[in-house]
Amino acid sequence: MATELKVVKIGGNVIDNPAMLDSFLKDFASLEGPKILVHGGGKKATELSHKMGFYPQMVEGRRITTDQDIEVVTMVYAGLINKSVVAKLQKLGNNTIGLSGADGNAILASKRPAKTIDYGWVGDIEKVNSEFLKSLVEQGITPVLCAITHDGDGHLLNTNADTIASEVAVAMSTLYNTQLIYCFEKQGVLTDVNDESSVILELNESSYNSLKDEQAIHSGMIPKLDNCFNALKKNVRKVIIGSPDVLKKDYKTFTALTL
Repeated sequence: MATELKVVKIGGNVIDNPAMLDSFLKDFASLEGPKILVHGGGKKATELSHKMGFYPQMVEGRRITTDQDIEVVTMVYAGLINKSVVAKLQKLGNNTIGLSGADGNAILASKRPAKTIDYGWVGDIEKVNSEFLKSLVEQGITPVLCAITHDGDGHLLNTNADTIASEVAVAMSTLYNTQLIYCFEKQGVLTDVNDESSVILELNESSYNSLKDEQAIHSGMIPKLDNCFNALKKNVRKVIIGSPDVLKKDYKTFTALTL
């Protein structure tokens, strides 16, 4: 029977909340068995950009990653945030290593083609180096992946962290019995974004499509959910979405996804 591996993605709003982040990392460090952490960037890159005197352009919530932007997001995502998370986990006794996609050739991506919108240095994942990640996990080292990948031609790329988590889980599912967990500031997928009690406890692809057609799911959740169902279709055993409390034993308020 294959070993169970957990791939956990932590959202930017949790990263931006020091108390919530510390609580999450304590629970993550306590998880038994092999695990991988993927994190986003939160607001720190935008804040640093403003201090440097330029304002990133956003289209439908996505950053246009210019030459200036890729420098800033790399400094923040692969530097400050990644190493801060690693240091906190080391304090908690969880031996970790912080990685961008370029480190160990962990995640190879390609620059997104300019079509109706030129996103700049934004990358779409081509390959996850599952054997490299496995080699770390088998040494008892927890990989902590940020939202920076590379193209194999010397360029760093800004890549959506939800997508990284999904693709890492898919790649590792050939080696482990893999579970994908998305942790963010809400209790799960909500039918009313302002009502935490409106959690959908179980969501299959058919009901998801119906709710999406009815516009009953917040538009910001749709890319995350698309990544979830993509992972399930590619042999990830279990996918759940919820608050950081989902890592606590016997905590039951979250959204479980099925096909």
